[in-house]
Amino acid sequence: MPLAWSYRETWLHRVNPSFKLLVSVSLFLLVLFTHDINVLTNITWMYLVLLFAAAGHPWRRLLLLSLPFALMFVSSSTSMVFFGKGETTWVRWGLVHITEESFFRGLSIGLKTVNAALIGLLFGLTTSPVGLFYSLMQQCRLPAKYAYSFMAALRLMPMVAAEYRTLQMALKVRGVKTRKGVRGWIDTLKRHSIPLLAQSIRRAQRIAVAMEAKRFSSAAKRTYYYRIGWSGSDGLLLAVTLTVWAAALLLGWQVPYFPVGDVR
Repeated sequence: MPLAWSYRETWLHRVNPSFKLLVSVSLFLLVLFTHDINVLTNITWMYLVLLFAAAGHPWRRLLLLSLPFALMFVSSSTSMVFFGKGETTWVRWGLVHITEESFFRGLSIGLKTVNAALIGLLFGLTTSPVGLFYSLMQQCRLPAKYAYSFMAALRLMPMVAAEYRTLQMALKVRGVKTRKGVRGWIDTLKRHSIPLLAQSIRRAQRIAVAMEAKRFSSAAKRTYYYRIGWSGSDGLLLAVTLTVWAAALLLGWQVPYFPVGDVR
């Protein structure tokens, strides 16, 4: 999610966050139950085009964030490719048995993994955490005490990271040295975890008292500083999603990349 990054706002940023979340979950389930490898291939490159065209972030940043996708693809597909079952053997070497069926099944699993990551990345890069929780409160009737609790927890994460760096520098100034091996790792864990845990508990207590004073536990109707509504971008997202899937299905059936379809 965009924190301190500079980015260009696009139509995808203006989509209602709750609707975008619903569409993202639906797309994830749709990819999960799609078994045509040609359709999955089309969906993958179309999502990549959508990511670089509508995310609003510099292409260098997007390339950097997309690098782990290659590792995810390889790690999720190789186990099926090397050790799957099939009748048409391509390579057999010890425990490794690569068949035509196992290759295409592994490729399908890898493409599904990459697609799920692309959907999550698109959602994360174009959705504000504050906007998401405000939308969940206003459109999905999420109780305010839960929504603001999640937002407070998100706000605490960078504070904990800053305290960790401060603690490291304080220990270094005092000349505290760490032993090697398992004992040293345990000592480091104790030095860092106990102060961080104590500070987090104190801060969480203060936030809880403040939320109670502001009547966040009350069931009365609340007013909001930010009003999240609907716009033409919501319809555009639905239209783009339907167009992408229709094109992927049509191309996958009419111009297949592989001689197989359903790889179950």
